[in-house]
Amino acid sequence: MATRDTERWKRGVERINDLLEARAARPGGGQLWGSILSRFRIDDVVVEETNARLDDLDENLSDFGYDAFGFSPDQAKKMLYFSTWLYRKYFRVQTTGIDNIPEGPVLLIANHSGQIPVDGMMIVTACLLDMTKPRMVRSMVERWVPTIPFVSWIMARAGQIVGTRDNFRRVVEQGSAILVFPEGVVGINKTWDKAYQLQRFGHGFMRLALENALPVIPVAVVGAEEQAPSFYNLKSVARLVGAPAFPITPTFPWLGPLGMLPLPARYHIYFGPPMLFEGAPDEEDKAIAARVDTVKDAIDEMLKAGLSSRQNIYF
Repeated sequence: MATRDTERWKRGVERINDLLEARAARPGGGQLWGSILSRFRIDDVVVEETNARLDDLDENLSDFGYDAFGFSPDQAKKMLYFSTWLYRKYFRVQTTGIDNIPEGPVLLIANHSGQIPVDGMMIVTACLLDMTKPRMVRSMVERWVPTIPFVSWIMARAGQIVGTRDNFRRVVEQGSAILVFPEGVVGINKTWDKAYQLQRFGHGFMRLALENALPVIPVAVVGAEEQAPSFYNLKSVARLVGAPAFPITPTFPWLGPLGMLPLPARYHIYFGPPMLFEGAPDEEDKAIAARVDTVKDAIDEMLKAGLSSRQNIYF
């Protein structure tokens, strides 16, 4: 990133940190604001770490600094500043088994939850920050995402792609790591009574894995369910506004747009060992379903282990 952008970010960081420090120092600031300061202060390491990590990426870029899908490391740096702060400070993400991800093309299959796709952002950020050699993960997003103003531009610049077979094959040829959420919008929009209960997995990812001889990494995300627990889904309102869901959470819609901000739940992301499958991609659904269930069971086991061992969800 250009020095000008880095300096602008640092000045913004300094203003935020000064405000937090001033509030903590005021009479009555006490332990609460001191705790908030230590929790949410943005450190210089965020700037240094994101710059160094994205500079190390080896992507197929044009002379203009973009790949065929619109990904730009320079633009991604600006977004990664924020996602790194979320990762390190807000959600305090911990990873287990991230070195299980091999080099070359690989398919990451994860559970999906949380009303907004922060879980995908944290998986991508984990692979950029916590792997020995940073990897850019390409998430396969729903077809309706490009219809959202501004969001479509952000997704493209950050390296995410629409989930079509043609796009999948092209990123496989580039040797990319690909993230897929087989539960789709049903998983991310679960209500609280179904928290951490895996919904039906689509079979498409397994057919693509067989077709391209890809290793599959099961990924379990613990924490996203608590970032925006939904107690009810107003489907009629969702259809009216053209959204996949209209969740009722402790903060939304009561606080308006602010209610869409996720709660600071602690994340833990588990990466299982590679799973290799043999067979033809055009086999009958029953045979494909058996392989899909193997991946689903592996994710479910990691979720149960993670839930049984976690402490201090929000603190």
